[in-house]
Amino acid sequence: MFAGEWRIAAAVAWRALWSSRLLIWLCGVASVTIWGYSSRAADFDPASLTRPYGAAGNALVAVFARWDSVWYLAIARNGYPGADGPRTAFFPLYPLLVRAGGATPVSPLLAGALISTACFGAALVLLHRLTALELGTEAAGATVRALAFFPMAFFFSAVYSESLFLALSIGCVYAARTRRWAWAGALGALAAATRSAGIVLVVPLVLLWLADSRRRRIRDTLWIGLVPLGLAAFSGWLALRGGDGGAPFHAQEVWHRHFAGPFAGLRDGAVGAFDGARQLLSGRRKPVYFTKAGGDPFTVARMNMMLFAFALAAVPAVVGALRRRLPLAYGAYVVCALALPLSWPVGPQPLMSLPRFEAVLFPLFMWLGAWSSEGGRRRERIVLGVSAAGLVVFTALFATWHWVA
Repeated sequence: MFAGEWRIAAAVAWRALWSSRLLIWLCGVASVTIWGYSSRAADFDPASLTRPYGAAGNALVAVFARWDSVWYLAIARNGYPGADGPRTAFFPLYPLLVRAGGATPVSPLLAGALISTACFGAALVLLHRLTALELGTEAAGATVRALAFFPMAFFFSAVYSESLFLALSIGCVYAARTRRWAWAGALGALAAATRSAGIVLVVPLVLLWLADSRRRRIRDTLWIGLVPLGLAAFSGWLALRGGDGGAPFHAQEVWHRHFAGPFAGLRDGAVGAFDGARQLLSGRRKPVYFTKAGGDPFTVARMNMMLFAFALAAVPAVVGALRRRLPLAYGAYVVCALALPLSWPVGPQPLMSLPRFEAVLFPLFMWLGAWSSEGGRRRERIVLGVSAAGLVVFTALFATWHWVA
């Protein structure tokens, strides 16, 4: 029975994986072939780390390496020179795996894409098992499909750490939910060595431990204590090399992130979105700081509106995760994880990268999967159709070097 459940999860995950990845790849190739690259490519990748194969080859891998991929590829190649600086904002586990893959006949770029896609496949299997445990098999299948076709799901095959972090965080919570506390602590530590937000996994682990009153053991809390060690190990390594142990956090200043108060980014994002709408309607350009979206005020205005739309779309999912029959640990994890980007907004674009941060918050998709499956096939088809349309649009923008998230 147990093996059969994993086979079902693997089959559902595989169908969602290959169908969504094929859509993304075809869209990326077509968009580069038709429209080419924006001028931003030379600005952010002067060494052509994301375009090493010639015109035809670069079109084939267009969807795998853009924007922050340059940072990961540079770290995989040269590490952290000086043990401080902006590179330290990108935690080491993922670029270490890319570096190991690049030591094979496969290039670092392709190694990163393969690692990301494999991690995403593992994440989908684990997500199916976790959702089936909490909400049933119908909701599990819909959850996997909702995540695979999420408008920002192309990041899960790109040279980004999203898919590795997603697999480790789902595995961490699944291990805790099934009382494998040693595994939960180890996977949580690896997640914290992948992204600083991994430390937030302490929250659901503690709440799951507290909720398990019948089989709760004090010694299991020692395993939970492993989670912060992933972050501490990176900071300690930087300090031992003569750098700044707090450099991963200080480096955020490069992207104009600053503490504005708890969830103040929502307020700033709303102001930015309404101000952007007013600019577009009036046709008056308001000067802005240079951002990844570019220095054109109308482009920044449209981006702020899009980012705020993703923030609004997350609201019912957050409420649903808190109110549905999921344990409190899931909703608490989402709220705490969102508190990080929403309390440290980016000056010119307060909600920058929020859709990408939402993509790894799997309880949001557990709610969406349960809600869509309860409405029958028609509701799920509508949800997937809207998501897939967004995935096509954002994949095309990403592949042609237009800033997305």
